[in-house]
Amino acid sequence: MSRLKVRYLKEILPQLKAEFGYSNTMQVPRLQKIVVNIGLGEAIQNPKALEAAGNDLALICGQHPVITRAGKSIAAFKLRAGMPIGVMATLRGRRMYDFLDKLVNVALPRLRDFRGVPRNSFDGQGNYTLGMREQMVFPEIDYDKVDKVRGLEITIVTSAHSDDEGRRLLELLGMPLGRS
Repeated sequence: MSRLKVRYLKEILPQLKAEFGYSNTMQVPRLQKIVVNIGLGEAIQNPKALEAAGNDLALICGQHPVITRAGKSIAAFKLRAGMPIGVMATLRGRRMYDFLDKLVNVALPRLRDFRGVPRNSFDGQGNYTLGMREQMVFPEIDYDKVDKVRGLEITIVTSAHSDDEGRRLLELLGMPLGRS
């Protein structure tokens, strides 16, 4: 079992149960999944970009990503429905906890001038989305083998019913929520 999951079960779950006054353990907010996404507008002209981004995402997440495709055609972008426009990986279980542990303790502290992640990136249902400008903050990525710096989006989906519950869960899990 992941060290973060053990900490959640032993320390965080009882604390959240007491803090929010839940009568049942199943009411306590928990992580459901983490979705890591790289959008590639450049994939329209450069199909190799999709492969490179997919390899980077596989290294970061520890699992093979799926290719996301355009839902509808947009003439201004020379985009047709069904064209590949990104890669995404959905993490659950042990991989999810290991990824969050690595994100909080290794990747985020490597960011330059880091003062915490935005507090207001919640969606109203307790889910949190974080955008990162470069994939090189993850230790698995070899700087010399990167063809282009790409940003990625990390969405942490929780079972919380409000932003306050989700925010408290992420704070207790070690997420450095700082600036507004």
